Amino acid sequence: MKKKYFLFLIVLSIISYSFLQCSSGITNPVVRELTPLEKQLVSSSSEFGFNLFKKINKVEAQNNIFISPLSVSMALGMALNGASGTTYDAMKSTLEFSSLTKQQINETYQSLIGLLTKSDPKVTFNIANSIWYKNTFNFKKEFIDINKKYFNAEVESLDFTNNNSVNIINNWVNEKTNGKISKIVEKIPQNIIMYLINAIYFKGTWKYEFNKKSTQQDIFNDINGNQITCNMMAQKNKFLYYSNSDLQIIDLPYGNENFSMVVILPAWGKNVNEVIEQLDKNTWNNYLSNLKKEEGTIQLPKFKLENKYLLNKVLKQLGMEIAFDKGKADFTNMNKSGGIYIDEVLHKTFVQVDEEGTEATAVTSVSFGVTSAGGNGFLMRVDRPFVFIIKEKNSNSILFMGKVIKPE
Repeated sequence: MKKKYFLFLIVLSIISYSFLQCSSGITNPVVRELTPLEKQLVSSSSEFGFNLFKKINKVEAQNNIFISPLSVSMALGMALNGASGTTYDAMKSTLEFSSLTKQQINETYQSLIGLLTKSDPKVTFNIANSIWYKNTFNFKKEFIDINKKYFNAEVESLDFTNNNSVNIINNWVNEKTNGKISKIVEKIPQNIIMYLINAIYFKGTWKYEFNKKSTQQDIFNDINGNQITCNMMAQKNKFLYYSNSDLQIIDLPYGNENFSMVVILPAWGKNVNEVIEQLDKNTWNNYLSNLKKEEGTIQLPKFKLENKYLLNKVLKQLGMEIAFDKGKADFTNMNKSGGIYIDEVLHKTFVQVDEEGTEATAVTSVSFGVTSAGGNGFLMRVDRPFVFIIKEKNSNSILFMGKVIKPE
């Protein structure tokens, strides 16, 4: 009987925010304008992110959601280097990269990573990638080298039969996520042949602090109309803000304002899931273009979310079903013998929002198998289900998306 093997690709996107008093003497650095290819990749990633968010929301309509489109996109971007033929075409289409060549995708990820990590001197944004492979299994040198060059991946072969390999991988994960995700591998099954890991770590500050003395117990109305108790933060300041008859939107900046959290609050009587269903890159860009600096009061609940998603089904629905098909998947750019297929795509996230800032983490795991070898300004009272998006200003890259049905 021929052995079956599995290749695991794990991607961790880690973002943590904490408040630090902004110094008036610090100014934003001059950030270069994006190239046309970078703009195209960001646009494609945003469209993929909204598509993914909406698919997950159909299943999680009654639950809190928190995902990192950047994490999933980068994970599949790395995996794309191992795909070939119709599998490559399907993955590329799902990621909305149809107008880009493989070389352009890799080069643009590389330059965008450099831009994001240098965007704001008051924000720490690090991206780390690694490849851990079974020392008895061979992968194409080109596949390894491409991910080393363009994703700066650390590469190490391990004896997967040695239990210490689990500790080595988990220690790397724990270090790169600042201890927020301490374990991604419980044990390494006999059929596992590779782990590819991408870790994103972000530590920023609120531009304007929420005074803890202003936080009070309040009422939050969940999606079913039930009233629950929450800790409601509040502050009055000037923010980028927009409202219409259907919703209110506010941009809450971090650091020197190059990173921010955008909160989208449906009007009373409007369902948050209907708002999400209408979200796409064009609607999103339209919202951002309408934001104007206004003085007003924001009341926002403290919340903490932890989520875990198996993304196989939604990714199949988005068009890359062939990549999961044992008989049709083509990952011969990983191993010339072929027979490799995606076994599992797992996404784990964590976010905490309080007066001092925001702390968030995300993990995406992709596994492969091989069949052979008012008068006082606006009032935005966020006391009902809402959407929040964490983004980078210069590139308009979306790092995280979430929906809060009930602040935990």
